Amino acid sequence: MKGSSVAWVYLFVGGLFETVWATTMFLSEGFSVFLWTAVTIPFLFVSTWFLDLAFKRGVPTGVGYAIWVGVGALGSVIVGILLFDEPATPVRIFFVLLIIAGIGGLETSSKKKIDKDVPKGH
Repeated sequence: MKGSSVAWVYLFVGGLFETVWATTMFLSEGFSVFLWTAVTIPFLFVSTWFLDLAFKRGVPTGVGYAIWVGVGALGSVIVGILLFDEPATPVRIFFVLLIIAGIGGLETSSKKKIDKDVPKGH
C-alpha cells in the first residue's frame, strides 16, 4: 500500500473513532456519567492521534480536518438513527449524501498533493 493510501486510511479510521467518542460523550450526559466519560477520553485521544498520523503522511491540514469531521459527523448521524431513534427523513438523508459527496470530492481533489514526498521529520 502506498504512503498516500495509508494516510487516507488513517484519516478514515480517525473519523470512525470520532464517531465513537461523540456517541460516548452523548451517553455521558454532560460528563456526569463516569463510565461513559471514562470511555470518551481515550477514544478522543485515539481519534486525534489518527488525524495527526494522516497529517504526518501528507494529508493537507484543511482537507484532512474537513474529511475527519465529515466522517465523524456522518457516523454520528448513522448512530443516532440506528441507536437513538433519530429521524431518517428524506431531507436528513439528502444532507448526509451531501456530506458523503463532499468527503469524496475533497479526497479525490487532494490526491496529487499527498503523492509528493513528505518532508523529513514528519
